Amino acid sequence: MDKKILKPCYRSDSILDHNQLNKLHELTPIIFGASAFQYLNAGSEIGLFELLYYSGPKKKSELMIELSLKERAIDILLLGNTSLNLINKEKSFYKNSLIIQTIFENNIWDIFKDLIAFEQYIVYLGQFDFTDSLRKNTNIGLQRISNTSNSLYKSFNKNKKLEKIFYNYMNSWTRLSNYYLIKYINFNNVHRLLDVGGGTAINAIALAKKYPKLKITVFEIDASAKIAQKNIQSSGLSNQINVIHGDIFKDQFPTGYDCVLFSHQLVIWTPEENIELLHKAYKILSSHGLVIIFNSISNDDGKGPLLAALDSVYFASIPSEGGMIYSWNQYEEWLKKSKFQKISRINCHHWTPHGIIKAYK
Repeated sequence: MDKKILKPCYRSDSILDHNQLNKLHELTPIIFGASAFQYLNAGSEIGLFELLYYSGPKKKSELMIELSLKERAIDILLLGNTSLNLINKEKSFYKNSLIIQTIFENNIWDIFKDLIAFEQYIVYLGQFDFTDSLRKNTNIGLQRISNTSNSLYKSFNKNKKLEKIFYNYMNSWTRLSNYYLIKYINFNNVHRLLDVGGGTAINAIALAKKYPKLKITVFEIDASAKIAQKNIQSSGLSNQINVIHGDIFKDQFPTGYDCVLFSHQLVIWTPEENIELLHKAYKILSSHGLVIIFNSISNDDGKGPLLAALDSVYFASIPSEGGMIYSWNQYEEWLKKSKFQKISRINCHHWTPHGIIKAYK
């Protein structure tokens, strides 16, 4: 756009319409969204939510002592978290809000704590460059984490803290969602499953426990494969699950499988790369073999869901040179180009916009 032709859309002598300006509060969560998140992160890291859950309602004076904070600091922390309805104040006592209490009661606080840490230390760092990533159509934000690789997944060799945060997040995100993979897909007729980019084997372990006759191979890069191997051994499932080290683009897929699973994988890559991966899956599948895509998916009308849009900032800015939360139609188009048939959708109707797409060779 030529900036020289832009003209102001207001008059310097215009009278402010304060009735209209009062509606600006609708933008507050967006303009100050980063600050809102910092209150959540501080409450998590300092231990506010855990203290209120395990010890019950507390007065400010008690919180100061038990959290080792000065009065100004506790005032700020409590102001923010009550304003955001993360905690509630009744008379002089503070307690967790219903949503935070529910997370604890469902035994998933550890999962959310990993998600919060991932956003704080990896996502916020890289999405500073979101606008440049859009302009250049590549993951500019990764340079703030690593300048030696074009992929986040190969960038942690020298930063063990970030590596731990990343793998904790990846495990927790999978634990949060794989209930739906197991709920909606029946693997009774599957004999050998290839989990492409199967991470640290969280999905593989859950499937192996559910289907004792199912044989699973996790195909992963070295860093993830080593962790996957340890997890498999710890679970006692080495007789059902094996790990093959490899690069999903540079190396050929192993053969002899009647099901290929792409879980949280195709959101990372460009459309062209996804078609390449689906072609490789089609090539190695047995006759009438099944391919499954499982990850967050956006609406076909391009209007949401909101979390799909927000999560796309991360995929545009950081992990690899191309990626986003793609739509159902896009996946179906790529499957058709890869010669798959009998394509079907399953909307998981989850807090996250997870969906499953099945197709057959």
